[in-house]
This record gives sequence, structure tokens and C-alpha cells, in this order.
Amino acid sequence: MVQTTRFDSPIGELTLASTEKGLAYLGLPRANGRGFAGWHRRHAHEEEVVDGPERNQRAMGQVTEFLEGKRQAFDLELDLRATPFQLSVYQILDEIPYGEAISYAEVARRLGRPSAVRAVGAANGSNPMPLIVPCHRVVAADGQLHGYAGGIDLKARLLAME
Repeated sequence: MVQTTRFDSPIGELTLASTEKGLAYLGLPRANGRGFAGWHRRHAHEEEVVDGPERNQRAMGQVTEFLEGKRQAFDLELDLRATPFQLSVYQILDEIPYGEAISYAEVARRLGRPSAVRAVGAANGSNPMPLIVPCHRVVAADGQLHGYAGGIDLKARLLAME
């Protein structure tokens, strides 16, 4: 079973989805891509979706604290559903310190696959838990901002906040 919650945050309405294993999805406002319906079809199509604010209460609190500048790291159980390559990218993202940014090329280098820059970008774009798995901390080699599920303006705002 997947329990979902929509709530207002400092950046707009967010969607959370959790399973018995932990938080599995965080949807940003105005996110491009397939959104929760696409995630559900791809990663949890056999699981029933129900409204579940109680299961998402802790995540909702921590996300709100982060967006208010009161939290720098998350302490949540996650049910991260992704390919092995995506999971390896997300592990690198999780190691980027609060307030810092690295390039897509640096992520690829840390993976030991320096030519996989585009694949790193694709994995970043498929991240089902932006903010928690901090894909906003990845920038182009020249420091420019490229691609973010919630839009470039939100990415810039998050980086400035940190």
C-alpha cells in the first residue's frame, strides 16, 4: 500500500508517498515529468494508493523545516525505488554537503565512470525524492543551473537558501 499526502509548503504544494518501508516519493510543485501517477505506474503499479497523512507526518515536518532553513539533513526511512545505476548516483548526491554544489561531471568521476555525465543527468532527472536526495546541488561544469523537476528558479532558490 502507498499512502499519499499533499500539503502546502514554503515553495507550494508538495506530494509525499510512503510505503511500510519508508518515504518513496516527493513531488514538487509545477514539476515537469510524469509526477506521482508516472512514479506509481513505473514503481508501484500493484500497490493500492490511499490518503495517508499519518504515515507521512514525520517527512512532512522535516521537509517543512528544511524549506524554512531550520534543517540541513533528513532523518527518514526511505523506500528508494530506482535502477542500480540511479541508486549509485543518489548515494553520491546524498554525500554532497549542505550548502555545496558539484558538477554532473564530478558525480560521474566519483562513480568511476567519467564519461557517464549524460547518464548522471538522466538519473538526476529521475530522482523520485528531490530535496531529500539533493539533486538541486548538482550544476553544470561552468556553474550554470540546468534541469530541475521544480524548475530552474526553484533550484536557484534552494541553492541560495543553503
